[in-house]
Amino acid sequence: MVRILANDGMEKGAIEALEEKGYEVLKDHLEGDELLKQIKNIDCLVVRSATKVRKDLIDIAASTGKLKLVIRGGVGIDNIDAAYALEKGIKVNNTPNASSISVAEMTFGHMLAVARKIHLSNVTMREGKWEKKKYEGTELYEKTLGLIGFGRIAKEVAKRAVAFGMKVIYYDICTTENTEKCICTTKESVLRESDFISLHVPYKKGEPYVIGEKEFEIINNGAYIINCARGGVIDENALVKALDKGKIAGAALDVFEKEPPANEAIIKNAKISLTPHIGAATIEAQGRIGEEIVSIVEDFFNEKN
Repeated sequence: MVRILANDGMEKGAIEALEEKGYEVLKDHLEGDELLKQIKNIDCLVVRSATKVRKDLIDIAASTGKLKLVIRGGVGIDNIDAAYALEKGIKVNNTPNASSISVAEMTFGHMLAVARKIHLSNVTMREGKWEKKKYEGTELYEKTLGLIGFGRIAKEVAKRAVAFGMKVIYYDICTTENTEKCICTTKESVLRESDFISLHVPYKKGEPYVIGEKEFEIINNGAYIINCARGGVIDENALVKALDKGKIAGAALDVFEKEPPANEAIIKNAKISLTPHIGAATIEAQGRIGEEIVSIVEDFFNEKN
């Protein structure tokens, strides 16, 4: 029997579907030495963001040759040493389609929140304050949205931006396609011309920040930055400096360099709208992630047999 460890949890319907198909699904979250010990007996490891699948874990799994598949329930695979796993004969998959709409809606929600200061007025209202004249915001209508990265999620964000009457420009290293509503340009042009900048790129450990001190110098004065992609693509210290200097008007973050974030200059900054990495945390996205996991498992192990 194929044993699947859903180490960071899995949608109930997906677990039931796998069990009905004859798979054994282990639902306990394992850490440290216990995970290293049990991984020797696992055929398929399913993780989200919490579990880090690094070389030490891969080496122990590969020593028995039992682990054949690692699935990341979500878009990125930066918490998995995927190339090393492949070298050891372990396939790595993710579920790139499942959460696109949810993350796009979160991105747009953050844009609205920071532009209209919803994140601040919500808090002060609960403190009994009526600061009606304090929270003058800005409209999204006829503003320029710049997207860095133009994959599935960015394209969903673009659709919503067009519906709001925004101009959309983007930079992507893999595509240069132009549409009637979305114009491809350079990264520098996105930074210089955009009123709102949203990141939709993966994080690669050891690579330079996508937006660091140099980029903040170029950015359009008074722009807003939104990151619902990956922590580590924005230099958080440089972001705080840019906010303090008034170079940018505000920011919105769902992801952080370290999670949970410990940087108080980020956490307590009134110019930043914050959420705890919940971009894909919708009922619909979790259901689709579960369905994709079931499909990946079935395709892989049926092919093996």
